[in-house]
Amino acid sequence: MAYHNSKSLVSLLILCFCNIISSINGAGIAIYWGQNGNEGTLAETCATGNYKFVNIAFLSTFGNRRSPTLNLAGHCNPDFGTCTVFSSQIKSCQTRGIKVLLSLGGDSSTYSLSSADEANQLATYLWNNFLGGRSSSRPLGDAVLDGIDFDIEHGSGRFWDTLARALKRFNGQMILSAAPQCPFPDANLGSAIRTGLFNYVWVQFYNNGQCQYAGNADSLLRSWNQWVTVPAGQVFLGLPAARGAAGSGFIPANVLTSQVLPSIKRSPKYGGVMLWNKFFDKGYSAAIKGSV
Repeated sequence: MAYHNSKSLVSLLILCFCNIISSINGAGIAIYWGQNGNEGTLAETCATGNYKFVNIAFLSTFGNRRSPTLNLAGHCNPDFGTCTVFSSQIKSCQTRGIKVLLSLGGDSSTYSLSSADEANQLATYLWNNFLGGRSSSRPLGDAVLDGIDFDIEHGSGRFWDTLARALKRFNGQMILSAAPQCPFPDANLGSAIRTGLFNYVWVQFYNNGQCQYAGNADSLLRSWNQWVTVPAGQVFLGLPAARGAAGSGFIPANVLTSQVLPSIKRSPKYGGVMLWNKFFDKGYSAAIKGSV
């Protein structure tokens, strides 16, 4: 009798442990915030309870002897130091268990990496000004972000892998994410992703007719099956949060939950859904959250 009780206790503990791990690593929604002053504050974004990751977008100028510059649209002006107001809001998000990352790049022509040395210099700048290092001029104040997101949409694919390695040398536990276009492999981020250093890859399944939803999910699913082969922790389905958020690729919430998610969730690497962006998310995340 005692043997059976012990065995039952062990089984119960294993079940509880698995549930804890599942809750930690469970799927969620990643959102981009920072490109529209009318989208609400960062604190309000996190308070919705809809998101597991928030990418602060963007550090849109750097490299080629340009001073790294934060662009948060109408939210604040880094030249006048007003973006430090978000330090307490970042901490508020983090106390809710939400991971907050700084996104590099975006749809801008004012960034590049021309050498390995420049990549290493940028890594040092990011570490000291946004992560665990020290600087007297931290644009977002003393809050320590959880990691760096690579939303590299222009230029060549050179030296982004060098940047990823340099960042991980500062702290191996730092989160690295990437937002490649869905044509596989991505021209800009393919070599960086192949380093195996990225925790999350949220693939942009929009503005790319050959691999997005277009009345049916066939092309999207073929591309998805390629992306889940990359050496990354989890892969996310990146989508526009509304029809106007991107030129093409929007999937109505009911179609996503009934026709797309059931198929892609079969992959062990499925991590959730990424949405572009908070301004356009007028209820989409709330509608899909229970199915993600």
